[in-house]
Amino acid sequence: MNNRNRYAESSIQSSIAITQQFSTSFTLGIFCLKKEIRNPIYSIYGFVRVTDEIVDTFHEQNQSAELDRIEGETKLAIKNRFSTNPVLHAFQAVVAQYHIDDNLIQSFFHSMRTDLYMNRHTEESYSDYIYGSAEAVGLMCLKVFVNGNEQKYQDMSPAAKRLGAAFQKVNFLRDLKDDYEQMGRLYFPNLMGKNGFNKKEKEKIEFDIDQDFIAAYTGIIQLPRSSKFGVYLAYRYYKNLFLKLKNLQPHELFEARIRIGNLRKLSLIPSTYYLSIVNQRSYNY
Repeated sequence: MNNRNRYAESSIQSSIAITQQFSTSFTLGIFCLKKEIRNPIYSIYGFVRVTDEIVDTFHEQNQSAELDRIEGETKLAIKNRFSTNPVLHAFQAVVAQYHIDDNLIQSFFHSMRTDLYMNRHTEESYSDYIYGSAEAVGLMCLKVFVNGNEQKYQDMSPAAKRLGAAFQKVNFLRDLKDDYEQMGRLYFPNLMGKNGFNKKEKEKIEFDIDQDFIAAYTGIIQLPRSSKFGVYLAYRYYKNLFLKLKNLQPHELFEARIRIGNLRKLSLIPSTYYLSIVNQRSYNY
């Protein structure tokens, strides 16, 4: 192995470490992908996570300037096929290998920038935010899953977008308390505060998420075997989390952050593996 390859491998390891530190659920899901596509997905997640942390965590910094900086460095990394930032170096390699569209990357940055000046959303801004922060990321991953098959990419894009949307909306529901109390944000459209969040509003949001999950499942069963198991595991984890959130009263979502324990996550693996093989079309829990 020469030094160029050592640097590329070290860059990927940086994104793997970031994924493992920030998300046990996605780490498990990625581990259940075929070995040859794990590193590209780690590299996408590492890029997304580092950028997201700029707007979510480092409030003492000039977040707008930092976001501009990483966006500029990302463009330069993709152009030069190199970056001194290991996370960006790993990401640019995936962009080049799988021909990830630049508009997906720009949409992602647009949504991240929205977090710096918008803490309430209309239907339109909510839809735009979901696209850039989640659906576009799902489409980046789909590029890896179909490995250059443009027809499969076009056919499966609607389902990939719905899966990304479902995951993000469940995150919003789970994180209502933290988003509201720590950052003053409420993502669901026309929701002004905890007092306006009642059973009717919660059921409306849950119906929308249910429809996303149903649409997403039609795409999961079409995925190549190299990715189906891992994606389906993430789907079932989020579906279990969603069912747990549905059983709560509206006010309870503003009182504690709900999670699925690691043992429960691990317990989903055997049945998910079996179901991903038999390809049952009627079972999506």
